[in-house]
Amino acid sequence: MERDGVAANIHPTRDDLFRETPYDWAKRVVLGTAWSLKPGNIGDMPGLTKLWLKDQLGQLPRIPNPRSKAHAGIVVGIARDLSVPTLIAAAKRGIYPLGHVGHPKWCSPETRAVLFFEDFHISKSARRAMRKGHYRVTFDQAFDEVIVACSEPRPGHWHVNWITPAMMHAYARLFDAGYAHSIEVWDDDGNLKGGGYGVAIGNVFIGESLFSRERDTSKIAVAVLIRHLVEWGFSFVDTKLMNPLMESFGFHEVPREQFLSMNEKAMSAPGRKGRWKVEIDPETVAAWHPDREASTKPKSAST
Repeated sequence: MERDGVAANIHPTRDDLFRETPYDWAKRVVLGTAWSLKPGNIGDMPGLTKLWLKDQLGQLPRIPNPRSKAHAGIVVGIARDLSVPTLIAAAKRGIYPLGHVGHPKWCSPETRAVLFFEDFHISKSARRAMRKGHYRVTFDQAFDEVIVACSEPRPGHWHVNWITPAMMHAYARLFDAGYAHSIEVWDDDGNLKGGGYGVAIGNVFIGESLFSRERDTSKIAVAVLIRHLVEWGFSFVDTKLMNPLMESFGFHEVPREQFLSMNEKAMSAPGRKGRWKVEIDPETVAAWHPDREASTKPKSAST
């Protein structure tokens, strides 16, 4: 059996693949608690406690309103239900689940990291790597392996894992339903060297996480993905919170109200549900310059 030319191995079940050891569970709880008590986060604890009490009393909606005044930092509710319909409805409302300890929390940041395609930047090193032709990129060929790889600790980084087994199963169900997608970067020997996953609803792609086992492989995955999203008529990419890597790609922070309006409009489009296949190879993507694309939708049309 092959996956687009890549030999497929016999894989363990999802229960085995997504299992968390007692040590990993304990480490997540300890680090997650420590993260919550950091000086920049501890101020949200009173509000979070109020939300938790309301949740215990059944006073919180299943899918909260992101404009609600009842919030704790970016948290607007408790995500007890991670079913496919709930996750889709939440995404359309502009909120997402995140959490390290206990039930995930519904989140709605004051600003959202969004990519308008004409601003996308491909680094020189990623272009060189794609031109060499040593990597091949696929979509939706190893979703389970990709989400596990995204959950693994990064060398040299303090790792507080939010991709818990419950989250893995939830997004795997979204994948089975045709909404979640993985991007895989393979080397010449068929080894998985980088990639990421996200969710596509309407004309919005929500980037969830990336991983890289060799230099620039996550950047190659993003470049090939973005080129396809432009070709397929997507409006923008939402990566939730800004970080240095997203900033290097050209993402911008958009105020919550602006994001909610553009998200609602773009997610009402028919979209591209089902399994995806790569239609543009990395070598071709290496020669692409988004800022020179005359047909790229201007920002004003997206907002």
